[in-house]
Amino acid sequence: MEGCEMLAALTGLGLSTAAGLNAYIPLLVVGLLANFTDRVRLPGDYAWLTNGWVLAVIAVLLLAEIVLDKVPVVDHVNDMIQTAVRPAAGGVVFSATQAASQFDHSAWMADNPWVGWVLGIGVALAVHVMKSTARPVVNATTVGAGAPVVSTVEDAGALGMSLVAVFFPALVVLALILLAIPAFFVLRALRRRRARRKARLTQASQPS
Repeated sequence: MEGCEMLAALTGLGLSTAAGLNAYIPLLVVGLLANFTDRVRLPGDYAWLTNGWVLAVIAVLLLAEIVLDKVPVVDHVNDMIQTAVRPAAGGVVFSATQAASQFDHSAWMADNPWVGWVLGIGVALAVHVMKSTARPVVNATTVGAGAPVVSTVEDAGALGMSLVAVFFPALVVLALILLAIPAFFVLRALRRRRARRKARLTQASQPS
């Protein structure tokens, strides 16, 4: 039972990570799989995710996100809007798949359904903050040319992570490590850029 609960937690973790990159991809993946397969079984509270109209709206929002996120400057505005959307999506996919999996047999989880929401929101928010912080640097250093490339990689990562989380949850940890590697280099580049900017400001403030 504990092993099943761990796999359920990894599924939720992977999906909420994907939501931090793109809110609509994991929602669409979960909704479609729950609607057309037996791989994902949603509890009654989340049955709305299988509704055809809801899936159509999510698909339209996904198309808009795909386009807007690849345009320099516009992507930054989109990220500000998504500050609320992505964490909320992370909470939904974590708690929905968690409740639909072996966790729904856990009395503790049944009495504390907020745990899935908090974990999903926290993970998605952390990934979103890293993404929205790194994007302006990418745009500045590539004169905007890097925006569509990075955005495409992020979309592919969100889709890949969503599928891995549902079908191969044991591999979620490996997928997170693979995502953490470029994140490490991005954060290091950010620190170096800030250090150079601080050094220039210090030098400029010194009397000649």
